[in-house]
Amino acid sequence: MIRQTVNLSGIELSYWEWNQGKKPLLLLHGLADCGLVWSSLGDSLAADYHIIAPDLRGHGDSSKPLDGYQFDDFIRDLEALMEHLGWSSANVLAHSWSAKLLTIWSTKNPARFQKLILVDPFFIGTIPNWLMITLPILYQVLPFLKTMQSFASYAESEKLARQLKQYRGWSSLQQQVFQASIEEKPDGTWSSKFTKPARDRIFLEVMQVEGLTKTIDIPTLFIKPDQGLNRLDWQLKPYKTYLSNLQICEVPGNHWAFLVEPEAFNRTVAEFLEAKNII
Repeated sequence: MIRQTVNLSGIELSYWEWNQGKKPLLLLHGLADCGLVWSSLGDSLAADYHIIAPDLRGHGDSSKPLDGYQFDDFIRDLEALMEHLGWSSANVLAHSWSAKLLTIWSTKNPARFQKLILVDPFFIGTIPNWLMITLPILYQVLPFLKTMQSFASYAESEKLARQLKQYRGWSSLQQQVFQASIEEKPDGTWSSKFTKPARDRIFLEVMQVEGLTKTIDIPTLFIKPDQGLNRLDWQLKPYKTYLSNLQICEVPGNHWAFLVEPEAFNRTVAEFLEAKNII
């Protein structure tokens, strides 16, 4: 696993690469995370796959422009990244917000994809405009945004992180992911590498743009953590309606099953990728 950087039309994209295997696999993190969240999965699949896990724009060590956070901007980045890698198509896994990005991308350019894996998607539909007034409240309560506040020291930020769902258990993997997602600011405080302009624009896109609008016949796995966001039938209905080649698999863990229950998660992904016939 090595860190790479590529300049894509003015955007510097940082990514992790496992280059032992041949089959292309692209891993997309969720909101406020970074590519390192896939380190356990990447290590477990590295023998068979050429794996790329980017820090998406506005996240991690990639560029953080003041604007350019619409779905189309991320899709352009990912298309350019695949061109850079020489990939005509790939297996793509995406978590939470980026799972919605993936369904939109696969509708626009289905030839790019061999298999899709959606990990506990977040807001696949849209919400009424009047609910936008709740965004400041969401910013305060969502666990993946709590590290965006300013901390007087790294120790103070870690104390909060240990209480969050994505770091439950505080394993060495979780510690590495947290340390990669936070930085010391010029004024000496500590905070997330994820930026407020990215947060604000992405949230508007997620809430205003429909994620599933056409039938997608690409083989797709929906990973449903037993303590995740998608627990009810009505939440799964859009996926069953629009994804004509869909499997749903429940795994242990919460929204960040790949961090809190990585072994079961990794096994589920491997089995789907290796399966020959999808029903």
